[in-house]
Amino acid sequence: MGFYRKCQHGSHIILRRDHPFAQLVVPDHKELDRGTLRAIVRQANLGVDDFIELL
Repeated sequence: MGFYRKCQHGSHIILRRDHPFAQLVVPDHKELDRGTLRAIVRQANLGVDDFIELL
């Protein structure tokens, strides 16, 4: 994946990848809504199976 933690603003973590460029905003909460999690996975250009494999 190649993402690294760029910074944190309040309860949100900014993750960044330089090549190819991508930036994700991930809430730093104990639980995430299903839709929020799916959006993060989609923005990272991952499939659900790929994401589960990374866990």
